[in-house]
Amino acid sequence: MLQKHLWLLGMSTLLVVTPAAAQQKKSAPTAKTTTAGPRLVEKVASKLGEVVIPYEKYKLPNGLTVIVHEDHSDPVVHVDVTYHVGSARETIGKSGFAHFFEHMMFQGSDHVGDDQHFKLVSAAGGDLNGSTNRDRTNYYETLPSNQLETALWLEADRMGFLLDAVTQQKFEIQRSTVKNERGQNYDNRPYGLASEYVAKTLYPYGHPYSWLTIGYLEDLDRADVNDLKNFFLRWYGPNNATLTVGGDVKPAEVIKLAEKYFGTIKPGPAVQNMKLPEPKLDQDRYVSYEDNVRFPMLQMVFPTVPRYHPDEPALDALAEIIGGGKTSLLYKNLVKTQKAVQASASHPSAELGGEFTIMALSYPGKGLDSLELIARRSLQEFEKRGVSDEDLQRFKAGRESQTINGLASVSGKVSALAAAQTFTGSPNRITKDLQELRALTKADVMRVYNQYIKGKKAVILSVVPKGATALVAKPTNFTVSKDGFKAPADEYKGLTYVKATDSFDRSKQPKSGANPVVQVPAYWQETMPNGLKVIGTRNTEIPAVTMQLTIPGGHRLEQQDPSKAGIASLTAAMLNEGSQKYTSEEMTAALEKLGSSISVFSGSDNTTIYVQSLTKNLDKTLALLEERLMRPRFDAADFARIKKQTLEGIANQNTQATAIANKTFARLVYPASDIMRVPTSGTVASVQGITLEDVKQFYARNYAPNISYLVIVGDVDQKQVTPKLGFLQSWAKKDVALPAPTTASAQPDKTHIYFVNKDGAPQSEIRVGYLSMPYDATGDYYRAGLANHLLGGDFSSRINLNLRENKGYTYGAFSYFNGSQYAGPFTAQAGVRADATAASVKEFVSEMKNYRNGISDEELQFLQTSVGQSDALKYETGRQKAAFLGRMVEYNLNKDYVQQQNEILRTLKKEDVQAISQKYFTPDNMYIVVVGDRAKVFPAINELGYEVTELDLEGNPVAAAVAPAAAPTAVDMAKQLSDSDVKKAKEKTKGENGKKKRKMKNDENSTKVKEKADAK
Repeated sequence: MLQKHLWLLGMSTLLVVTPAAAQQKKSAPTAKTTTAGPRLVEKVASKLGEVVIPYEKYKLPNGLTVIVHEDHSDPVVHVDVTYHVGSARETIGKSGFAHFFEHMMFQGSDHVGDDQHFKLVSAAGGDLNGSTNRDRTNYYETLPSNQLETALWLEADRMGFLLDAVTQQKFEIQRSTVKNERGQNYDNRPYGLASEYVAKTLYPYGHPYSWLTIGYLEDLDRADVNDLKNFFLRWYGPNNATLTVGGDVKPAEVIKLAEKYFGTIKPGPAVQNMKLPEPKLDQDRYVSYEDNVRFPMLQMVFPTVPRYHPDEPALDALAEIIGGGKTSLLYKNLVKTQKAVQASASHPSAELGGEFTIMALSYPGKGLDSLELIARRSLQEFEKRGVSDEDLQRFKAGRESQTINGLASVSGKVSALAAAQTFTGSPNRITKDLQELRALTKADVMRVYNQYIKGKKAVILSVVPKGATALVAKPTNFTVSKDGFKAPADEYKGLTYVKATDSFDRSKQPKSGANPVVQVPAYWQETMPNGLKVIGTRNTEIPAVTMQLTIPGGHRLEQQDPSKAGIASLTAAMLNEGSQKYTSEEMTAALEKLGSSISVFSGSDNTTIYVQSLTKNLDKTLALLEERLMRPRFDAADFARIKKQTLEGIANQNTQATAIANKTFARLVYPASDIMRVPTSGTVASVQGITLEDVKQFYARNYAPNISYLVIVGDVDQKQVTPKLGFLQSWAKKDVALPAPTTASAQPDKTHIYFVNKDGAPQSEIRVGYLSMPYDATGDYYRAGLANHLLGGDFSSRINLNLRENKGYTYGAFSYFNGSQYAGPFTAQAGVRADATAASVKEFVSEMKNYRNGISDEELQFLQTSVGQSDALKYETGRQKAAFLGRMVEYNLNKDYVQQQNEILRTLKKEDVQAISQKYFTPDNMYIVVVGDRAKVFPAINELGYEVTELDLEGNPVAAAVAPAAAPTAVDMAKQLSDSDVKKAKEKTKGENGKKKRKMKNDENSTKVKEKADAK
């Protein structure tokens, strides 16, 4: 199905809902074939009553496919170049090449300097990335629409003029970066190697799916520059690529520019689609490994069908019924009964095969054999119960909703067109996908169960804690055999590099058009009699509504009684269960039948309820919101289960280096009495002491309309939606004591390193920073954020380019301010190679010191253009609009605050950046946290010239490891405030700010879920 395909590709879903006056879809007659220019292959327009993405498809004489989707709803353009090559084109001993080459494609070409691709796109206010999976590699940019020509110039230059810019030095740095990526995402992550074990056990030796896209380290070590160059020459020709452009563009303009920049690039060797037989298992293959985990994990994987196979939708539906949430059999039999912490089923598929996967996490110390038995009994239960009408209704409604909600993003539309063209030869796949969805029957689901699951053999993987091999489901009974393997033909003989010859100068970057006019969303506001503030904006791009109800307080309310830390999170979790009218399972079923979602989250400062609904189902969704918000069930059995899961989750934090680093950093930067020293989940002691009655009282005291605000974005106007919100007017006012806003406290007198040991860690986690300041839209907070953009806030920032691109120490390094109403920390962080830990700390400090000396004219210009032009990308989707409006209310911002920010940016001087840097980037007065393997890391960090204190996992000093002399403990450092300062801090509300999660720019575009097999 469409949604799943795009999940695998790491992209958003897409959809175009046609207007009533839309024209009939029509395929244009094939244009005259010439060798002089592009050939129009197909033109698809909107059709009344059908879901379709309008586009024009062209073919250039060199084989490049060009697809254009015209959409003027936002002043942005998304450019995607997809090459039909992934790790499936690799061979034994040469794994990881496809992904490695993705990295090399960002290292400059004949006419674009080193790292300039990043800088030019960022300077234009855009975003960019690339991703590789088993079957394809793609590169993409989202920019203001006036930057279209620059994007095409950049992509064409690396397609046609790359290899002479590939040097041994760049090769070695990117090889190191890829190793760091493997360490961060696989070797140093709990369960990170599970997919690798499944792959090599499920697929025959030599099958290209038998290794991961990231590849093996020994293969990366064996590779040389010539291997990479041959890979490019074989697979990166225009005849194996699709250029897809969507957004605020005209097809005629796009095809003219595509012809100019891509038309003279020579085609590569012909590429044939691959097709391999599905794996055949003659027995259940048991395999296991030990990992640094708390919860033993079981996976059962049955081989199924490739992507776009006719049986794929039915297998997707089967996975939902077996393990798709609270209405599923696995939830009922494993999670509800507290036999498993989590349990689910899924059906990821790719070009050469699919994998029906059952996963369950056991509680500590429990064997996986019992989970396997219950999972198999659940399959038998399905066989007996069959498929109900409601099962099918929930599945179809969910897929329809997911599809429609993808319309908001032009990148989603472009990604879907590109994927469909790459794998089926036609961009127009969405109509067929939805037809298959609507035609799906109960008999189809039973048939695929009988054909692919019942009585069939599977790979059964056990991942157990180190030293706990007795917990495996069964001992390993399978070893990889080379029998029957036949080496593939050599694809790389006789390849030559021939550059294009042009009639224009490619070394000149195209001039940009006039900056697009960007309007912040027009909005309406009102306040209900009970004090609830409501703000909204009409957005007619898709027939859907996004709502965001924010209830201030969250974790900070626990400052009043720290012994109940974690109660805000537990309360939110209980609201996600049942209501007085519905059990938890009944509530989930009711939402799924509508394709809606209502989710409650508690964070540092707020509890937030997110609502997503198709416009046609809004009334029924709001009725369920009333149940969830106003009449929670507070069932004792649900509370016992959630409390147990929470306690296990807290204990599990100490298995993860990132969690250890974050907890240690928080204990240091926040004052001793501040609740923000404690994670939002609480501690084992605090959660153990929380009762269901405590939760009920917390809800009754702190969920109130007079402190809350509701944001509404979607296909409804104020007059339509206001009458639907009547139930909220009966929400009673309450006197809620919110902690007052806070300012920063004193910084440490000198920089001090705190080290936490994690045996065997291949990477170290580093945090550098201090407690800084609260959010301010037009004051120092905003200005410091501007300054940080160059230091560590952008992919092209000094910190990231140094540690990642120049040194090869990390997969990514960045820095940020995280203030809210409360003072929040400035943090610089990275996961780095263990052997580069001390050097990385040194570089963090060095970059801050150098930055305080001032920036160049070029950097100032980059900052102003990068931040200034990025407004075009800020208000595209419903969630983006909701976040913007929510910020307006939360901080009581003036309507013109964006204009004020733009004026600050426009008039910014180098001296301003230097002054703010000297004030807030203070490397001599910061906390440094290092979490890593003591044997590899500790000796070197002692030579950096700082006092070093080793702490245990709970923040207590390990006395024998203090070096070079007795240093203050973490608690001592946190108490360095004077007595009067502490007293003042307590009177002001006992707390500064907590941390909100933020992701690096080179993650997937955000609606955007991670693709399973990608190595990004």
